[in-house]
Amino acid sequence: MTGRHGPQLAGRVVAAVVLAVSVAVVGGGDEPTRAGGEASTRAGGGCVLGRGALTPDDLPAGSSVLDCAAVGRLVTHAGAGVTVPEPGTKVTVDALSVDGTRHGFTLEVAADGTVSYDYDLEAGAGEAGEAGEAAPAAPASEAGSEEHTRAAAPAARAARRAPCADSAYAVADHKEYGTYDWWLGDDSLPGNLSAAEARRAFEDALTAITGTRNDCGFGDAVGARTLFHGRTHHEADIDQQARCAARDGVSVWDAGNLSGGVVATTCSWSRPMSGRPDWLKEADVRFNTSHYTFTNNPTGDCTDAYDIRSVATHEAGHVFGLAHVGPGHEGQTMFTNSFACTTDARTLGRGDVLGLRNLY
Repeated sequence: MTGRHGPQLAGRVVAAVVLAVSVAVVGGGDEPTRAGGEASTRAGGGCVLGRGALTPDDLPAGSSVLDCAAVGRLVTHAGAGVTVPEPGTKVTVDALSVDGTRHGFTLEVAADGTVSYDYDLEAGAGEAGEAGEAAPAAPASEAGSEEHTRAAAPAARAARRAPCADSAYAVADHKEYGTYDWWLGDDSLPGNLSAAEARRAFEDALTAITGTRNDCGFGDAVGARTLFHGRTHHEADIDQQARCAARDGVSVWDAGNLSGGVVATTCSWSRPMSGRPDWLKEADVRFNTSHYTFTNNPTGDCTDAYDIRSVATHEAGHVFGLAHVGPGHEGQTMFTNSFACTTDARTLGRGDVLGLRNLY
């Protein structure tokens, strides 16, 4: 698996090299290896994984989900998690956080069952800008509590680069080649919106991506469409820890309980395309209404509510293949953190548009 980035941004590190110690997972010898906190032993040239959640050390790049019977098992990394998909599928989790401590990662299973990973930047790491310079890391004083982060948000926004002067972007190397078919979950929705209001808000966000809505003078448009199908009893395939569950083939936008610190999460599943970005097959979005308040119209007296359309536009960016940019790029819609009481992310920055241009 290879993740593609903008020429100015090395946003991800691809784990494609199998260490010698991982050979024990896929064959030869009788030494046990770690698996979910328990030993795993090889049987008939394959491997037997222990119980519980796995890590990339337990199921290393280059190992086989078929030999290890790993399809359907949970793999976690740096607080994020995905369920191992069937061969020929890639799954990506992206969490929009309050303080940037969570990002996401990608697990791909090749057609022959071979595993590979793609990791997001760690929190606080700089990312390249238009001239290739490294953006400054977040000060240590800003890496503390959620309350401190919210208090520091206005200053961070004031110090950011102008949205149209920042070319930074990252892509997840998948795209929608045709029509993104999506549904609304049938439970409560963010901001206590009605189904009709939520549909309009989410359609507006999706259109911001497909139409590359911006104030930078770009006239680009994404060569993909969206189609709303109504409400469904299906739920977004995202668990309460903001991890990707097994996909059900239905792209759902809904709201519910996620881990504290995560405002919203997108899980995307795609199929490899030779020499081209992967083909999106499903993308689910969930808003965290257990820990955070959402509004469709932030007002002057707003203190801690998140703008639904801003958050939805960020998540729609993930749906169509954009990845996070980090500290120094707060003016971009795809900035990995989220700010309350602002509608800024409803409109794309220069980097956001260039990322979509890279894909489409």
